[in-house]
Amino acid sequence: MTKLKQAPPPRPPMWYIADDDPDDQLLICDALSELHIPKSNIRISNDGQQLIDLLREDIVLPGIILLDLNMPVMDGREALKTIKNDAQLKRIPVIIFTTSTDSEEVDQAYEHGGNSYFSKPPLFKDLVNTMLIIKEYWINKAVLPP
Repeated sequence: MTKLKQAPPPRPPMWYIADDDPDDQLLICDALSELHIPKSNIRISNDGQQLIDLLREDIVLPGIILLDLNMPVMDGREALKTIKNDAQLKRIPVIIFTTSTDSEEVDQAYEHGGNSYFSKPPLFKDLVNTMLIIKEYWINKAVLPP
């Protein structure tokens, strides 16, 4: 009788963070670490152009992108448009994660294909909770195309 080999567990999805603020980068990484997401599954870019470059050069696409709107070189608005107009990238969930709560900003983000919009919370415990909500919905519950 031959034993069937068990398939290896699926690799946890990559999280891409595009944010130009080093403090916000660190806090987001720390919050994700609290949720047992290994640092090896997090890629950080400092602006939209770096994000696009990472996406185009990586072999495995991320499971999720956290995108700040206000960044130098290429801001999040332009990066969002670029991602959602690219046949290979457009299905990646893009979560707008920014300080702005302006209704026009929110409207434009959804108009250009953003999948969710969150305002950055001021307290670390609230940041961890927000990351938990994002993880639970987009990683653990939502069925996404391959």
